Amino acid sequence: MGDMFRSEQMALCQLFIQPEAAYASIAELGESGCVQFRDLNEEVSAFQRKYVNEVRRCDDMERRLRYTEAEMKKEELKLPELKPEEEPSAPNPREIVDLEAQLEKTENELREMSANGASLNANFRHMQELKSVLENTEGFFSDQEVINLDSNRFVDPNDPAQLPGGVPRGQLAFVAGVIKLERFFSFERMLWRISRGNIFLRRSDIDGLCDDEETGRPVLKTVFVAFFQGEQLKQRIKKVCTGYHASVYPCPSSHAERADMIKDVNVRLEDLKLVLSQSADHRNRVLSSASKHLARWSIMVRKMKAIYHILNYFNPDVTGKCLIGEGWVPTNDIATVQNALARASKISESSIPAFMNVIETNEMPPTYTRTNKFTSGFQNLVDSYGMASYREVNPALYACITFPFLFAVMFGDLGHGIILLAFASWLIIKEKQLASIKEEIFNIFFSGRYIIFLMGIFSIYTGFIYNDIFSKSMNIFGSGWNMNYTRAEIEDPTLKYITLRPNDTVHKTYPLGMDPIWQMADNKIIFLNTFKMKLSIIVGVLHMIFGVSMSVVNFLYYKKYASIFLEFLPQVLFLLLLFGYMVFMMFYKWVIYNDTVEGPLSPACAPSILILFINMILQGSQDTPEPCKEFMFEGQKSIQQVFVVVAVICIPWMLLGKPLYIQFKRKMSGAQPPKTSDGGGGGGHGEDEPMGEIYIHQAIHTIEYVLSTVSHTASYLRLWALSLAHAQLSEVLWSMVFSMGFNFDSYLGSILIYVFFGAWALLTVGILVLIEGLSAFLHTLRLHWVEFMSKFYEGAGYAFEPFAFKTILDVSEDD
Repeated sequence: MGDMFRSEQMALCQLFIQPEAAYASIAELGESGCVQFRDLNEEVSAFQRKYVNEVRRCDDMERRLRYTEAEMKKEELKLPELKPEEEPSAPNPREIVDLEAQLEKTENELREMSANGASLNANFRHMQELKSVLENTEGFFSDQEVINLDSNRFVDPNDPAQLPGGVPRGQLAFVAGVIKLERFFSFERMLWRISRGNIFLRRSDIDGLCDDEETGRPVLKTVFVAFFQGEQLKQRIKKVCTGYHASVYPCPSSHAERADMIKDVNVRLEDLKLVLSQSADHRNRVLSSASKHLARWSIMVRKMKAIYHILNYFNPDVTGKCLIGEGWVPTNDIATVQNALARASKISESSIPAFMNVIETNEMPPTYTRTNKFTSGFQNLVDSYGMASYREVNPALYACITFPFLFAVMFGDLGHGIILLAFASWLIIKEKQLASIKEEIFNIFFSGRYIIFLMGIFSIYTGFIYNDIFSKSMNIFGSGWNMNYTRAEIEDPTLKYITLRPNDTVHKTYPLGMDPIWQMADNKIIFLNTFKMKLSIIVGVLHMIFGVSMSVVNFLYYKKYASIFLEFLPQVLFLLLLFGYMVFMMFYKWVIYNDTVEGPLSPACAPSILILFINMILQGSQDTPEPCKEFMFEGQKSIQQVFVVVAVICIPWMLLGKPLYIQFKRKMSGAQPPKTSDGGGGGGHGEDEPMGEIYIHQAIHTIEYVLSTVSHTASYLRLWALSLAHAQLSEVLWSMVFSMGFNFDSYLGSILIYVFFGAWALLTVGILVLIEGLSAFLHTLRLHWVEFMSKFYEGAGYAFEPFAFKTILDVSEDD
């Protein structure tokens, strides 16, 4: 946990590697994942770099792998998943050649089988359609017809035109084929238009679905026969058939010839089925064999491509016998990097070992914070706001406690906390099995399982403090209130309500949390409103004071000692003298005013903290009846005036202190600052920044802090508002849903209790736990990002992104 206080120290290192050991060295560094390489060839295009041909080879192998994987998906073959310990290392150069040859052989074999399969399937489909044409056109011709098969024309022997001396007339011809059913009706209209109604069209639907030659999807098709006269019309019909993608097949008009042809087609179909079955078996064997190695091949190619991509970042030296690279390395991992380079030199049998030098630089290093599975969720919440500047105080360390606590203040219910705790515990216990689930929404909950776990624990704690479990209270220690009314007084119908005064009826303090008697009180909401409102202000002011105090740690680390007096001191004084004093008045009022005394310290004379604070700022006053007093103690008015004056002085102190100090420092050093600025200043005041911009920047910062102190304090009232809303909504669900089952005395009531309980449980989990929980989570996130972190967190850094095979493979799986 100590590593999370601030980001790790980084070093800019220079690597000197022999070309023959370069591949093995980068492979070892990729396994360790400790170096963020810098591109030393930014001015060189990607096509002019040294290892561009190797990267292209890897791209080609990736393309072959994608093609093989796509073919497996077509056959619905499941790809075996590799366990992390089974993942192969980066291949050596010999393995690369063998792998490339194996992938090329597999791809060529699959493509050849796909082409042959497509040709065989097309022939099989055409044979099936031809068979359907021959069978379905059986009823289109009568036995008395004699047809000239050469011209496909009908010749009737009893026709007078055929007798000797008769007058010849036009003879009929026909065209048979298959078309999609959805296109037939448009096809029929088109034939009618081009022939002006001189075509006689018959159709017969094919039973079942047929494969579409264009898409391969099953569609409905129909057989058609078009009878017509004339050769010219025949050419038109064939053109229309081509336009509508209708297949035209030869069809004899003689019944005997059609029967012979059907027998021939059936024989050919059986032969094709046998060939297709054998081809499918062979294809399945090839794909099954490839599937056993595809996961390993894919990982090896990705690693190989990543290595050559990083090698393109390196520069050759003058002699060309050495490759020079640069990268950021955490100082704690320098020994790991050196060991990796030594292993690579040994593996590659290099004559000169690779070595590394640490070089000095003025560049801002990347930010790297070591996390584990517990702290990574909180670190991600902070990084979502902005990556911390280098070696800046890390708010995630404190968010591990403050985040679930502020959530629990708004979500304080023991029962709902147990539900959160049970869900998070299940995610933690089953995390090894659940880690393989890639569903996006589930992964959000899974990655934050430890956050949910702590939120559940803290919600159980605040549930005890509020004494609230599903809107009901627990009487664990016995109420501290006594009933001093007689039975006759309670049963008096004229008595509207019973008043219990602490002086007469309280005999002890409830040990933990809220006394359960408040559950029955008529002024329960008024009391809880006051309690939770003050509690939210107290927690908010303490949270902001802690945030302002954390800026001192940054100032001490960056050796900005003047900022402690010119920024931190006026800021913390302004906050403490106004809102810290208001918190003090809350505690003082709780301690001084009680029901055991009479006079100015009785509860009736207790002043309003809000009115006192407003009068303090505006220097006003209020009339109070005797024997009450306007102020809570002697000299309070004078103390408040001093506090307001000092708080007002803090404003010009923040506004002018730092700019005047910078101006004086420049004057003493004799430096002449530029009059114009070429670019933005970033987070602080640079030495070359003009004084005008420094004054403007400090004015904006001062105005923002003064106004935000007021608005941020009011913003913490969301703790009170959401806590009250959550409790009231829980009470409404209990009284209007679950408790309705208790209104029935018969056997029906016992059944309805289960029904109402199911509805109540569903609404509780769906509304109070999920929706209200998400609302409280977002409000807690806002309180940390805006109200807490804005007091000290700059967030102007950039993340440390080391070259690591694990990260590359995880990203590839997500894509």
